[in-house]
Amino acid sequence: MECYEQSQRAAFVVLLLIVMLGSQAQAQLRTDFYSDSCPSLLPTVRRVVEREVAKERRIAASLLRLFFHDCFVNGCDASILLDDTRSFLGEKTAGPNNNSVRGYEVIDAIKSRVERLCPGVVSCADILAITARDSVLLMGGRGWSVKLGRRDSITASFSTANSGVLPPPTSTLDNLINLFRANGLSPRDMVALSGAHTIGQARCVTFRSRIYNSTNIDLSFALSRRRSCPAATGSGDNNAAILDLRTPEKFDGSYFMQLVNHRGLLTSDQVLFNGGSTDSIVVSYSRSVQAFYRDFVAAMIKMGDISPLTGSNGQIRRSCRRPN
Repeated sequence: MECYEQSQRAAFVVLLLIVMLGSQAQAQLRTDFYSDSCPSLLPTVRRVVEREVAKERRIAASLLRLFFHDCFVNGCDASILLDDTRSFLGEKTAGPNNNSVRGYEVIDAIKSRVERLCPGVVSCADILAITARDSVLLMGGRGWSVKLGRRDSITASFSTANSGVLPPPTSTLDNLINLFRANGLSPRDMVALSGAHTIGQARCVTFRSRIYNSTNIDLSFALSRRRSCPAATGSGDNNAAILDLRTPEKFDGSYFMQLVNHRGLLTSDQVLFNGGSTDSIVVSYSRSVQAFYRDFVAAMIKMGDISPLTGSNGQIRRSCRRPN
């Protein structure tokens, strides 16, 4: 009995240390992290993002998605930006990212500018966090003060990115809830973050099954999507369709109105409003864009806290594509 109690106490101490270390890492992130070391960082990033969004509105959604796909694979450490090396296979060609995630060149351009101003100071992980915020703002959404101080990983994991930690477009509601919960995000956070689909596009291969086989879909919507997405696999797979038909270039609550009307493009969109536990959240966001903005901002800040590298962990990469 005494040995059992000792082992229980030991397990509790280990768990407590893990929680404390996680809290300490988050506590080291702060909004004024670069106020002395790189005071022109935020306007420098904003200018590049503004230029790129002016050239192609869709890139805002791509940069927001890039941050999400980074944070859900071993934390917000910019591992998604690493090219393959002799010692590891990176995440760029993993199933959820290959021919899908984009915006790498924009991050390169920002990093190049920032390095000229403040060499060896600002991490690629923090650049991803700032560009995600700026992308939302430039599309008409609400901004927030970005917590900074992350460092960059020196490796990436193709196998982890391919392991199911990134929710596929065919996800069930339970699958979504569990994947987000594993990262410390609640069902409300999950629904709010899904609202990022108020901007951006999806490829035919990701929604073909829904528009041809689903019963919980508005028929006129399905027919309109079929015009650019043939039923045959391999035909038009990369044809893109906008996720939010009403206001595709505005970060607003229209996405949730679409769900209420059974016009979610992806299966993983419509499951949020399909007689399940998140229906009421969708309805509330469809009625109040301010409620959506409030919860989206809170969820983005929480997502940015997922397992950051801080202190002496990781490094500040000179190039976001390779370790130093």
